[in-house]
Amino acid sequence: MRKKIVAGNWKMNKTQEEALILASEVVNMVKDEVSTDVTVVIGSPYLYLSTLQKHVEPVSNMGVAAQNCHQKASGAYTGEISAPMLKSIGIGYVILGHSERRQYFGETNEQLAEKVNIALENGLTPIFCCGESLDQRNAAGYLELVASQLTESLFHLSAEEFGKVVIAYEPIWAIGTGVTASSAQAQEMHAFLRQHIAAKYGETVADDTSILYGGSCNEKNAPELFACADIDGGLIGGASLKSREFVNIAKSF
Repeated sequence: MRKKIVAGNWKMNKTQEEALILASEVVNMVKDEVSTDVTVVIGSPYLYLSTLQKHVEPVSNMGVAAQNCHQKASGAYTGEISAPMLKSIGIGYVILGHSERRQYFGETNEQLAEKVNIALENGLTPIFCCGESLDQRNAAGYLELVASQLTESLFHLSAEEFGKVVIAYEPIWAIGTGVTASSAQAQEMHAFLRQHIAAKYGETVADDTSILYGGSCNEKNAPELFACADIDGGLIGGASLKSREFVNIAKSF
């Protein structure tokens, strides 16, 4: 049975004091209110990862995610953070391939394949993002375009390795815009991606793969989205910066 996951991506937000307050609020609410069969992940800026990891460790269904990592284990890459560094402080997850990384930093499917490899080598669970822009959405073949992101970045993995990856579908046209894909649109893409995975790795692996929705998901639309057969949770942006709303999303199952 695949995991239900709600992961927050704080992006470049929160001072240290604000981050600690937000994390403490989320931890306390999750302990008291969220079913243990729902995994809640906090994706914070690098600066706070070690501290937040200590906050969530006592809660069995919580984890901390880095928002990125470099594709090399070490070297002269000023300002970058490696997967072994994340492993050394106990981080369990890393968000890879977010549309903002692809758009602003030019990350390619080939580069992301390397990042996935090194994340898995260091025991990190990649939350691998895929999705299409508005222009791509309005053109023919948008389903195949998103599927190609999985093919080029993930399909070199063995079935066992692939089984350790979480997928996050994020329609770029719905990120931070207040526009959300309808539940039917989201379900269409999630079901298509699951079929794409099944064609490569078989039904069992596909059925066990958690596919999250990430695109202006909030406490109002989460129940309808999460009720869809192939949507297993969310990668939450803006709403993850508000403890009550974020936890309410986690309770939407």
